[in-house]
Amino acid sequence: MHVAIAGNIGSGKTTLTTKLQKHFGWDAHFEDTDDNPYLNDFYEDMQRWSFNLQVYFLRSRFQQVVDIRESGKHVIQDRTIFEDAHIFAPNLHAMGLMTTRDFKNYMDLFGLMNSFIGAPDLLIYLRASVPTLVNQIQRRGRDYENSIRLDYLNRLNERYEAWISTYSEGKLLIIDVDNINFADNAEDFGQIIRSIDAEVNGLF
Repeated sequence: MHVAIAGNIGSGKTTLTTKLQKHFGWDAHFEDTDDNPYLNDFYEDMQRWSFNLQVYFLRSRFQQVVDIRESGKHVIQDRTIFEDAHIFAPNLHAMGLMTTRDFKNYMDLFGLMNSFIGAPDLLIYLRASVPTLVNQIQRRGRDYENSIRLDYLNRLNERYEAWISTYSEGKLLIIDVDNINFADNAEDFGQIIRSIDAEVNGLF
């Protein structure tokens, strides 16, 4: 079984992935940020490094999905390959930070990869307002995120909402992060567990 968590920067994906891993005993696949050779450069010069960064993420997440499918285990994944293609790359292109030539090349590559993989059995979307995202980004204090602009987060949020509103590839669970504190509140986390149990039980 493949459960994946989607959401904007700072929405709590890694925190929830870690807590669900411990609770259910699932294997966890995390987003590759610490070893990403392009991330710092990207936030310093988005136009120069946008294509390189997106191709790196695309390759990394495709490998994750292949590994998940081959493992035969219950897996929880921090961010999906679909967010790269439906959210981040189109946003960079629309902002003029990725050329049309590079964007077409990227989307053709995604289309080829997508023909070999399927959607997760359950997609969990963490919905959060920009103030909540900013607060959580500041709390975790990653240096390379200090230069993220509010309009950039807002553009991403708009694209996430547009994508989720038409998502039909599998089961979907939406969690409103503005009104729940699953990181620190056991009752709130328990509510999420009950919602996941209800969705997962319907998969078998």
